Amino acid sequence: MTAIATLVREPEICATWARAGLADTHLVYEKADEWVFAGGIRSEIILTARDVRIIVRDGDGEPSVRTSSYSVRPAQALEEALASLDLDEWRAYGWVGFDFCAPFLGAAGYLADDDVLAHIFVPEFEAFLSRDGGIRFAGADEELRRRMLELAEEPITVDESARRPLSVTEDPTDYRGRVATAMGEIRSGRYEKVIMSREVTVPFDVDIPATYLTGRLANTPARSFMFRLGGLEAAGFSPELVGSVDADGVVTTEPLAGTRAFGVSPQADAAAREELENDAKEIVEHAISVRTSYAEVATVAVPGTTAVSEFMTVRPRGSVQHLASTVVGQLAQPHSAWDALEVLFPSVTASGIPKSPAIDAIYRLEATRRRVYSGAVVTVSSSGDLEAALVLRSVYRDGERSWLRAGAGVVGQSNPEREFTETCEKLGSVAPYLVADPGQAGR
Repeated sequence: MTAIATLVREPEICATWARAGLADTHLVYEKADEWVFAGGIRSEIILTARDVRIIVRDGDGEPSVRTSSYSVRPAQALEEALASLDLDEWRAYGWVGFDFCAPFLGAAGYLADDDVLAHIFVPEFEAFLSRDGGIRFAGADEELRRRMLELAEEPITVDESARRPLSVTEDPTDYRGRVATAMGEIRSGRYEKVIMSREVTVPFDVDIPATYLTGRLANTPARSFMFRLGGLEAAGFSPELVGSVDADGVVTTEPLAGTRAFGVSPQADAAAREELENDAKEIVEHAISVRTSYAEVATVAVPGTTAVSEFMTVRPRGSVQHLASTVVGQLAQPHSAWDALEVLFPSVTASGIPKSPAIDAIYRLEATRRRVYSGAVVTVSSSGDLEAALVLRSVYRDGERSWLRAGAGVVGQSNPEREFTETCEKLGSVAPYLVADPGQAGR
């Protein structure tokens, strides 16, 4: 391990490495007291609605591509593709998009053959940053290590004047009307709950590393992430895990449902918390989410091991506070971590109940496709452990534009105006902290 005297600015260092162009493909992932920066590609797997593409690079970086169709479930296709890599030990990173759920939840008809469901890569190198003041490298040569340590000694800063806060209070796609339509379908018995989301276009190109830095310093996420992979960039401050399976086979999921604003003032936050804990609509929304999460974990757990280890506490997450619970279970044989992810995906708190009709409603009623929003940033290893952080509270950029997205849980007791306000509160975790790419200031 190579130590740095005082390492208290992990987000700044990760943003610096991303900005420096050390690797065109990279992913930053914050977990508990450790950040990892994974860069470069040894192997990558791109899963579309039609086929799986495995790309392996040799020592000179030359790619070898294998493409084949698949008839198994998407999770099994990914698991088999990773197992086919000629590597003894590995850790992979990437994202699983919302569309990943469509084939096994009856919504495959909404997909085009070339829609990307997941993109995973095994990196050339990794750097692990810990709060005890150290950086541990894997796969990086001496020159790269030296360069990364030099950059870490002088991390980037973002001047307050560089921020470009974005107003999110306009409703050009009639979000309130879409919520009202969903409420009518719920009252007619088509489903119990659905998360309706809306997209907000950012009218300038976002500097993703700088925005990650400013946003992370202002948020209290369960996990944070930043990536550039396959033409898509994103930075986010995830409020919860879709699910995880640790080395001992313990399955964990953390449903958050029920929301109020946070960070206004101590008095306002306390009043909002009391309102949240006593709001019948929010309590019902949370309780049915926990019920569903429990049932999902039980399908892959050893009988008798599924439990709610924490119920309806309040957790602050940046500009909002949520009702939160934790459900755990012991993974049963012959199930794998990918089986656990499949039953938990997409998160009940970002889709709906029951999932199949709720997913159908999302495809029908939302104005634009979700892509990676409400999917997951995934880390997985050859040891069998897996973690999937829910992609919310994020900013996205591709070759054409930048955008934000947020949603709210709709039940029969919902009020369209309140649900719109909730999306504004959630967007407040990111919208005030946007930074434009250099040269964008006048746009």
